[in-house]
Amino acid sequence: MSSESQPSALAEAWVRNSTYFLDSVLAANRATLSAFGVPTGTGDGVVGGEERPEWDVELTENRRDALTVGDRVRFSKRLTDDDVHAFAAASGDTNPLHLDDEYAESTRFGGRIAHGTLVSGLISAALARLPGLVIYLSQDLEFQRPVGVDDRVTADCEIVEAIGEDRYRLRTTVTTEEGEVAIDGEAVVLLDEA
Repeated sequence: MSSESQPSALAEAWVRNSTYFLDSVLAANRATLSAFGVPTGTGDGVVGGEERPEWDVELTENRRDALTVGDRVRFSKRLTDDDVHAFAAASGDTNPLHLDDEYAESTRFGGRIAHGTLVSGLISAALARLPGLVIYLSQDLEFQRPVGVDDRVTADCEIVEAIGEDRYRLRTTVTTEEGEVAIDGEAVVLLDEA
């Protein structure tokens, strides 16, 4: 091998590997955005503020300046196999409990379950529908039961305290269709003007 071809071969290998790496990062980002309904430029997302027909949203107060203790927001959706695979690709969490039917059947759960972080993401989806610009400040979670792939779940966020300076503490839960609590917790958000 001549000294002229060696740098060229190294440069080509570097470009090939860098391209593969960047393509992987872009694919993971698109999958995460798609799993949460954000447009990715590939035709699979939603436009800001647009809702999908399979999503159910309930909000007790539409004005930021009128929010008070007891107001709540709910967000429901079915966590599909596509959601679980997109989240695995985006997050890198490829635990076979979430992705491999045969493996998951041999576990204490008896089948595949959705990622806990994907399930808790519905809390963020609910909070995003509060009036104003929602800034997530903190979230405490307790996972109480698994959510299966293709289960429909509801995130319910209720204001329990107006802290001041447009900050609110909320009780956050995610429940199954049967009304069983899968996740229990508490969030603090700041609501700026949109």
